[in-house]
Amino acid sequence: MGPIFQNRVVVITGASAGVGAACARQFAAQGAKLVLAARGLARLQAVVAQCGGPQRALAVAIDVADPAQCEALIAQARAEYGGIDVLVNNAGCNHRGRVADVAPRDLGQIIDVNLRAPILLTRLALPDLQARRGAVVNVASIAGRVPLPHEAGYCASKFGLRAFGLALYEELLGSGVRVATVSPGPIETGFILDEIETVPDTVFSQPMSSAERIAAAVLACARDGRPERVVPAVSGKLATLAYLWPGIFRKLRPLFERRGGHNKLRFIAARSGRRNP
Repeated sequence: MGPIFQNRVVVITGASAGVGAACARQFAAQGAKLVLAARGLARLQAVVAQCGGPQRALAVAIDVADPAQCEALIAQARAEYGGIDVLVNNAGCNHRGRVADVAPRDLGQIIDVNLRAPILLTRLALPDLQARRGAVVNVASIAGRVPLPHEAGYCASKFGLRAFGLALYEELLGSGVRVATVSPGPIETGFILDEIETVPDTVFSQPMSSAERIAAAVLACARDGRPERVVPAVSGKLATLAYLWPGIFRKLRPLFERRGGHNKLRFIAARSGRRNP
């Protein structure tokens, strides 16, 4: 039996680094043809080189916050490869802080990138996914399962994305289209570590996953259509408990903050050591 995604056309947003780049490499290893989207063309081209070059992967520099550019991405994928088999909505954005301190434009960008774009891209790709019995995988977050202070906009976007994926899963049951959501805890990528000082301590109370581990969950969902995978599973259970019993979570939050604060200091020290050997 050949590679699982041999010659399947996979569109991945946020593909220039982190989870998106890891997804690209893993899909490429399974024989896929790739359409890789992100804002930075140079970094995308570096990922293309890791995935077999221009013969196997196409780099498309877009901003998914712009609906016209989302439409152009899907049109370009069809023009290049004739259709789409898998859509991975991975592009993400966050502006951390108290709602009163975050600029209105920044709050809007969080929703545009994390929620509106995946909904729009899914709708645009749906005719292909239905015709080819394909898959859409949304990369949400454990922040879409439990509200976190200083992450209100991000939580709202990921709650919405998770709800969209689960509702669409029900809507398309029996159609042959696989709809799945991957909800990771903290991931050891620049999305968190490049802005580590602004990340709430609570985030670091949970086990850190690698981009490759999350990408493996994305590929598994694209293959079997399980409606949701949470990585790591223990963090998902804690998030569910916190959501169902918020009063208990508030009482335990100082414990998580202390634990996370210690872990955060270790990450800061490790990164400082790498920068100053």
